[in-house]
Amino acid sequence: MNCRNDIRMTTRKKSPDDLRSQRWYGPNDMRGISHRARSRQMGFSNEDFSGKPKIGILNTWSDMNTCHSHFKQRVEEIKRGVWETGGFPIELPAMSLGEIMVKPSTMMYRNFLAMEAEELIRCHPIDGVVLMGGCDKTTPALLMAALTMDLPAIYMPAGPMLRGFFAGETLGSGTDVLRYWADRRAGLIDDEMMENVVGGLSRSAGTCMVMGTAATMMSIAETLGMTLPGASSIPAVDSHHALMATATGRRIVDMVWEDLKPSDILSKASFDNATVVDMALGGSTNAMIHLIAVAGRAGISLDLERFDAISRTTPVLGNIKPSGQYLMEDFYYAGGLRALMVRLRDHLDLSAKNVVGSSLGEAIDGAEIYDEDVIRGTDNPLYHEGGTAILRGNLAPSGCVIKQTAADPKFHKHKGPAVVFEDYPDLAARIDDPDLEVDENSVLVLKNAGPIGAPGMPEWGMLPIPKKLLEKGVRDMVRISDCRMSGTAYGTCILHVAPEAHVGGPLALVQNGDMIELDIPARRIHLDISDEEMAARKAAWIPRPFAYTRGYTSLFAQHVTQADEGCDFDFLHAGGDTPEPPIY
Repeated sequence: MNCRNDIRMTTRKKSPDDLRSQRWYGPNDMRGISHRARSRQMGFSNEDFSGKPKIGILNTWSDMNTCHSHFKQRVEEIKRGVWETGGFPIELPAMSLGEIMVKPSTMMYRNFLAMEAEELIRCHPIDGVVLMGGCDKTTPALLMAALTMDLPAIYMPAGPMLRGFFAGETLGSGTDVLRYWADRRAGLIDDEMMENVVGGLSRSAGTCMVMGTAATMMSIAETLGMTLPGASSIPAVDSHHALMATATGRRIVDMVWEDLKPSDILSKASFDNATVVDMALGGSTNAMIHLIAVAGRAGISLDLERFDAISRTTPVLGNIKPSGQYLMEDFYYAGGLRALMVRLRDHLDLSAKNVVGSSLGEAIDGAEIYDEDVIRGTDNPLYHEGGTAILRGNLAPSGCVIKQTAADPKFHKHKGPAVVFEDYPDLAARIDDPDLEVDENSVLVLKNAGPIGAPGMPEWGMLPIPKKLLEKGVRDMVRISDCRMSGTAYGTCILHVAPEAHVGGPLALVQNGDMIELDIPARRIHLDISDEEMAARKAAWIPRPFAYTRGYTSLFAQHVTQADEGCDFDFLHAGGDTPEPPIY
């Protein structure tokens, strides 16, 4: 099941003298001679690089990124494709952002990687760029950088890992470890069994193999047209993934000659298509934040209302955990993303462009569905609406999100008393206290976990069920916070409440015992107090001091926007063009 790289023949719009890299290598002056001499220092002669597109390969490999552990090999395969097509590959290591290991949150460093990648592209003599990503925040960060620089760019997705197994059960990373961890806290399994579950969970290189943030954003990158058609579904260790990497290297050289840039590919229709696919996959709630940020770099306005409008009319067809039953490996065998988009034809703008230089309609032409239960039909959807709903009300005037397909249906309409935690340390200290006044109808509320308050908006949104309720068999409750939730997670978790508590949003004013109403069909979240009481609490509210006074964390807090605005930096999201570097 190969990805497609054969849709259109290359039409050259550039000559060797037009290449951006010629500003470094071409002049017959002291600087030009110096640049050529230093390339010889690395063993390359003029014949190796003269007149050839210089292709930057932004490699986000590290020993701390489990999702990208195969990138050492994949970068060599990309280089092979570049060499084969007459280009000159230049590997540029970039910050890796391994989701599991980086603290306090990879979200805090997404903008850091976007800035680094932008400057790597800007300051080096490259004509086009391959973006190697996959682990959650690497995909949006690299796309944000590529859109800002607007050189020919193509994204190579890491691909999902193989599905997990334990005791005859198929396991999904994140989703099933959370389920077993709940059983461990409830005393239903012991430490030895938990370790056996962990041992069967992660069997290969690649990203989480459920429809978490990694799989969601790789699928979105393909839908946007920034990958080879079919690239996002291939498991990381499948031989077709290596073939795709080499084909990506070949294609970027042609894109340079064609002068095919992200601005030629992406449009408002592209982002609508990406939102449709996200909803049909039951994608991660994190996609809202990332898509808004990426669209902002393309100069395209995308707001929460657009997500909700598309969600209302898009059924979930991907039967993939945590909303469904299967895993990404099954999705690939069932036909992958191209096949899913065939089912969504009537919801998509098929004229949208891609890196192959074709339309979306051409890219999905001929794709087949091999398992009707994994990729459902519109007459047999997993869910009648999209995976994510946008809620508003006096508790979230700027909006918040919920993955409705991963929530217990009995909580889709619910009213209960708040149990409030002022921050994560407060939550950790009291959640399992036997004297905590809580029952299954309570609404757990976590404050000060947003972009500035945490800082970095960590994935704390799947608040743990109190141990005494777990022991009674409770496995879901309504939970509200201004932070995020892993795309692998599940439950009735209301996330991204904006404005966040740290800046004085209404969430900061919630008190124990306040009644909170949730109505997903009506898209409503409401704190049941009067406007007068809300105003009195706001007047008495005292802002928390921010603990960080230096370094990147301080910069982040000063310039990050709220969740509904994409959590980009204000000076990047709306900034103008930055000039090319002078070559002196």
